[in-house]
Amino acid sequence: MRFRSILVFFLLTFNLSIAQSKDEFKYLGYLTEEGLNVWLDSIWTAEQIPIRKRDSLGRIHGFESEEFNWQDKIYHQNHDINEKKIRELLDTHGWPEIRVIGDRGNITICNVIQHSENEVRIMYLPMMREAVASKNLDPALLARAEDRIATERGDLQIYGTQIKYYPETQSLNLWPIKNPENLEKRRAEIGLEPIEAFLRRKRVPMEWNVEEQIERTREFEKNKKQKPV
Repeated sequence: MRFRSILVFFLLTFNLSIAQSKDEFKYLGYLTEEGLNVWLDSIWTAEQIPIRKRDSLGRIHGFESEEFNWQDKIYHQNHDINEKKIRELLDTHGWPEIRVIGDRGNITICNVIQHSENEVRIMYLPMMREAVASKNLDPALLARAEDRIATERGDLQIYGTQIKYYPETQSLNLWPIKNPENLEKRRAEIGLEPIEAFLRRKRVPMEWNVEEQIERTREFEKNKKQKPV
């Protein structure tokens, strides 16, 4: 009888400790793993749907139209809220494991960081690199962030992930690329698809012309050298 009592006590204590450990491991102090994914999905919707509507209006009415600017304002209002949420998650917990949030969760987090100011991207770049090293983040998402940081600094991008709208030609084009002739090799090294396939999949499809991009890079570097320090 005494042995059974000890065994029951041990099992109850063991099960209670497991339950407590599970309860203690919550993101932001209240989100379970399932809740975290629901939370990230709501951020994805609030971040991406206004962007898609904005870009659609831009293609119809022009990227400097009132319709485009109105939807862009809605997007930025949502983004400010989303950025605070994502930064709180990363600052209090670190980068979540991919087994928990999957590719969709990683894309959500990276999109919010990508749409933030450059100092925010730079701030989380070391965390992104650690996540890539631990196999919790696709290197392609890190490459995209590195390209965006470079373009915001006024430097050549490395992997060709950044496309800009140029008001003078009222068209989209790649931001100038470092050594365009070697772009495909660099993209392949980190698992990125060929640049032609990437450009064809954009909401506004584009053609890849390496000679054109080499000339644009030369012009970019020439103008940069001529600018006063």
